[in-house]
Amino acid sequence: MNIFRRLFKIGQAETNSAIDKMEDPIKMTEQGIRDLRLDLEKSVESLAQIKALAIRAKNDMEEYTAKAEDYHQKAMLILKKAQKGELETNEADRLAKQALVKKEEAIQEVTRTKVEAEKLDSSVAQLEKSVQEIKQNINKWESELKTLKARVKVSKATKNLNKQMAELDSSGTVSMLERMKDKVIQEEALAEAYGDLANSTKTIDNELNDAIDEKENNAENDLAKLKEQLGFTDNNKEA
Repeated sequence: MNIFRRLFKIGQAETNSAIDKMEDPIKMTEQGIRDLRLDLEKSVESLAQIKALAIRAKNDMEEYTAKAEDYHQKAMLILKKAQKGELETNEADRLAKQALVKKEEAIQEVTRTKVEAEKLDSSVAQLEKSVQEIKQNINKWESELKTLKARVKVSKATKNLNKQMAELDSSGTVSMLERMKDKVIQEEALAEAYGDLANSTKTIDNELNDAIDEKENNAENDLAKLKEQLGFTDNNKEA
């Protein structure tokens, strides 16, 4: 059936480059399942009709079998009556022959209806197999559809996450951080350079003054210590 071939192609989509041309494999699978259900309805309807014909053929066969036996019994009764003198021999023979002709016609109908019933039984068996196959395929593809929907959700979520990660990287955030680090390092180096320049701009006078001031400060400190050792106080100093 065409629908089986179509669904088979969908099932093999992962290994077939044709999947790239599918706009929506889920919708295609759903449509395939709907087509299968329509096929199932038609097959079940045909199965019911053929089963009805098969039943009728069997009933006809039984009916013609009964008729053949009835005509056979009638022919025997007529001949017995003739044998008893209840019926003229010629008339009995005529009627018996007619009964036997009817019997033969009934037997032919039995043969015909038997052949017809056997053919119909074969068709019923084939249709029942087809119906069962369609049901199995519907169950299979409904299960496949659930799996496909779940995989689509996962793939979409993964794609969105990867896209976000890619956009995050492409936005220059990482590069911006690297530039900021370089800027900080550059600023630190620049500050150190300015410090070196500040130290290098001192004149000789500045250095002398710094040295003198340092010596005077040391002398003042030594004098204060010496006075403290000798017991000098602020009062003695004033005297």
